[in-house]
Amino acid sequence: MAKWTPKHEAPEPLEGPVVATITGGTIVWFVLFLVQLPFYGWFDDHGHTWWLWTCLAGGGLGLIGIWYVRKRDAAIKRAAAERQAEGAKAPAAD
Repeated sequence: MAKWTPKHEAPEPLEGPVVATITGGTIVWFVLFLVQLPFYGWFDDHGHTWWLWTCLAGGGLGLIGIWYVRKRDAAIKRAAAERQAEGAKAPAAD
């Protein structure tokens, strides 16, 4: 098992516009659902209704994702503000 041990540390996670990315993905899922909705009869005749419901589930899960990443982003900003406030209150070492 030792031969599978990584020889370097993992890189830091990338932070980007997470809220915008999740929101965009959620919109895409809902748009795909709405575009396929008029063709429900065709999907039903060919046994592909799961395509429609997958898009709806993706949109629904995306709403949960938006809620989650907004709370996460707020917590990260709050922690950074607390660290900055603690750093400003700490007396300078002579």
